[in-house]
Amino acid sequence: MTALIIFGVLLTLMLTGMPISISLGLTVLTFLFTMTNVPIEAVALKLFTGIEKFEIMAIPFFILAGNFLTHGGVARRMIDFASAMVGHWHGGLGLAGVLACALFAAVSGSSPATVVAIGSILLPAMVKQGFPRSFGAGVITTSGALGILIPPSIVMVMYAVSTNTSVGQLFMAGVIPGLMLATLLGAVTWYKAWKNGYPRLAKASVARRFKTFVDSIWGLLLIIVVIGGIYSGIFTPTEAAAMSAVYAFIVAVFIYKDMTLAQVPKVLLSSANMSAMLLYIITNAVLFSFLLTHENIPQAIAAWIIGKELGVVAFLLVVNVLLLAAGNFMEPSSIVLILAPILFPVAMRLGIDPVHFGIMITVNMEVGMCHPPVGLNLYVASGITKMGITELTVAVMPWLMAMVGFMLLITYVPVISLWLPRMLGMM
Repeated sequence: MTALIIFGVLLTLMLTGMPISISLGLTVLTFLFTMTNVPIEAVALKLFTGIEKFEIMAIPFFILAGNFLTHGGVARRMIDFASAMVGHWHGGLGLAGVLACALFAAVSGSSPATVVAIGSILLPAMVKQGFPRSFGAGVITTSGALGILIPPSIVMVMYAVSTNTSVGQLFMAGVIPGLMLATLLGAVTWYKAWKNGYPRLAKASVARRFKTFVDSIWGLLLIIVVIGGIYSGIFTPTEAAAMSAVYAFIVAVFIYKDMTLAQVPKVLLSSANMSAMLLYIITNAVLFSFLLTHENIPQAIAAWIIGKELGVVAFLLVVNVLLLAAGNFMEPSSIVLILAPILFPVAMRLGIDPVHFGIMITVNMEVGMCHPPVGLNLYVASGITKMGITELTVAVMPWLMAMVGFMLLITYVPVISLWLPRMLGMM
C-alpha cells in the first residue's frame, strides 16, 4: 500500500507537467512529513551523504570535455577521417556518420552531444549529396545513442553512483557491446543504402586517409587518455574525467585553434547549466531512494518477485519491459536514478552480475532515447533536420528494431559484457 501511495503521488505530479526532479523532491517531502516520523535532520544528513561521492564529480568534467570537443572542431575532423575510411562503401556518408558517432561517443560521454556535433555537420552534407533527409536522420539519431554505451558514459556513472558498482568495470564492459552495436547500425545503414542505390563517395587515396587520420589524431588520443589511464591504474574514472576536460580544452583552444579564449566562458556556463540540472536530479533521486529504503520497498519487491519464482529469464524480461515503458515518460538519467535502486537488490538476490545488469540498463536507455514521446535524440535530431517527431520516428524504425534485438542479446548473453573486464583482471 505504501509503495502505491508513493508512486501514485510521483506519477500524479509528473502528469501535471512538473519536471521530474521537482516531482521526486515533492513526493519525498510530502510523504516523509505527513505519513512518517522521520526527523528533518535525518533527511538533511542523508541528502548530504548521498551526494558526497567521488564518482559524481566525473559528471561535470565529462560534460565540460564534451562541450569543448563539440565546439572545438574535433567532430568535423572525425567526420573527415570516417568519410575517408568508409565513404566509398554503399551508403558512404551514412556509414561515415555511424563511424564518426562511435568515435565521438568515445570522447564525449553524451548521446545528445554526439547527435548535435556529428549531425549538424553531416546531415546537410548528406542531403546535398542526394541522400533522403529521413535516411540521414535515422542514421544520426540512432548512432548518436552510442554516446551512452561506448565509454566514457555519464549514464554509467549515474548507475555506479546509484548501486555502488565500479565505474571502471562498467566502462570496460561497455567497450565490446558498443563496438557490436556500432557494427550492427552500420550494417543496417549499408543494407538500406545498397537496396535503394544511395550514392557513395569516390575511394579515398592512402595519402588522403593518412592526412585525415593525422588531422584527427588529437581527438582520437583522448580515447587512449581516458580508457588507457583507467585500465593502467594511472588515475580513477573521476580523475580521467578531469584529465579529459583539461585535454579537450588544450586541443580545442591551442592545437586546433577552432575556439578562442573569449569563447571559453560561454562553454563553461553551458556546461555548468547542464551539470547543475543533472546534479539537481541526482539530489532528489537520492532522497527518493532514501524514502524507498526507509519503507523497505526494494526489499518487499525483491521478496515478492522471488516468491513468484519468476527466475532470472523472466525477471530480465520484466526489467526490459519496465525500462522501455519508463522511456516513454522520462529521460535516461531520471530512469536510472529512480529504478536502479529498486531493481538492483532483486537482481543481486537472483545472482545477476551487477556490471552486466548495468550494461543491460544502459542499452535500454539507448533504445529509449530513440523512441517517442520523450526520446531526447529524437528532439535533438528534430531541431537539426526540421522534421516532425512522427516523421522522425518512422525514419529511425529500421535502426530502432535492430537496437531492440541487440538489447535482448545483451540481456541474455552476459559474457558479451563481462568478457573484457574479466580478461583485463578487473573482476
